Amino acid sequence: MSAEPPESPGSPGVPESPGFLAMLPRLTRLSTAVSRGRLVERAAEEAGLGRDRAAVGVLVTLRTADRPLRIGEIADRMQVVGPHITRQVQALEKRGLVRRIPDPHDARARLIEPTDVGAEAVDRYLAFVLGWFTDTLADWPHKDRDDLVRLLARFADDVTARLALLDDEDD
Repeated sequence: MSAEPPESPGSPGVPESPGFLAMLPRLTRLSTAVSRGRLVERAAEEAGLGRDRAAVGVLVTLRTADRPLRIGEIADRMQVVGPHITRQVQALEKRGLVRRIPDPHDARARLIEPTDVGAEAVDRYLAFVLGWFTDTLADWPHKDRDDLVRLLARFADDVTARLALLDDEDD
């Protein structure tokens, strides 16, 4: 049995999956709307974080982690290179939004955690964004909202894992 999906008889080289084909433009629009739309900018402004999306990403990554993180861990979670995160952390340190603390498992290493001011700012950001999404889905039945959260989390995890396999093949 082949691991490749069957090709569509009308489109050579295109896998036969009309549901996925119809979803692709919507997924692209959604990605663009969330990543480039005013929602992120407005939420960052409301939280007092300015318009620096990368800095917001670092703070959200730290806030959603269960512990302080090393620079490399932040980079991995954000799927960017370490030097980019190093610059962002330095800028956030200057603003008093994060701090470096000793790694209890490696005296040479430092972990990054939000300061109280940084945690409050990222909490305001998340409250704005999550409130916006909650309002957007307010008319959905509770089960549909729960299904969306569950399936979207699964989808994101599976896509991320599959992309990591591609990265491993390229190395």
